[in-house]
Amino acid sequence: MELTDAEVMQRVRAGDHDAFEVLVDRHKDGLVNYLTHLRGDRDRAEEVSQEAFLRLFQHAHRYDEQEKLAPYLYRIATNLVRSEFRRMRRWRALLPWIQHAEPAQPESPARRIFESEIIDRVQGALESLPLTYRAPLVLREIEGWSYQEIAKALDCREGTIKSRISRGRDQLRVLLAPYWNGGSHGSRVDRAAPALVAEKRSF
Repeated sequence: MELTDAEVMQRVRAGDHDAFEVLVDRHKDGLVNYLTHLRGDRDRAEEVSQEAFLRLFQHAHRYDEQEKLAPYLYRIATNLVRSEFRRMRRWRALLPWIQHAEPAQPESPARRIFESEIIDRVQGALESLPLTYRAPLVLREIEGWSYQEIAKALDCREGTIKSRISRGRDQLRVLLAPYWNGGSHGSRVDRAAPALVAEKRSF
């Protein structure tokens, strides 16, 4: 007789990897299809699905056997997508002060691809920043932390954090200027980066 999901999860909690594979086989197709509708991208849906199953395995002890597994798993996956969308919105909020102002455009696949390319380029430029500026900038603009929280985490005064975030934004503008002007991101940004990295200071 086939084990129920709850019975399989009991084995998973005991460290049975084979039992977990049973759950993956049962639910992966439906979960990927669901996430594909949410994301509009099957490849990304498969990645999120894998992350959801990983979270399920890592936190198997939190599963309440009174709840059906599928809704529980889908809730994990949905929360991952929500977090991704929140992060995307924060990236979009980051763009106005590092690119030339453009008129608002309706949402479309082409626009999403364009924004995805921009985000990739911003991420590359961000990684070129000295850690002194990159860490508070990421915590503020991408993670949505308050200045107070950042200052506490990085053991700095709030005024120092605000100054470093401002300088980090200025340096991103410098790094990305060739891209907005039609230049090559790869060559021009890489040439600009060493001068900025030279400004690196320790916390």
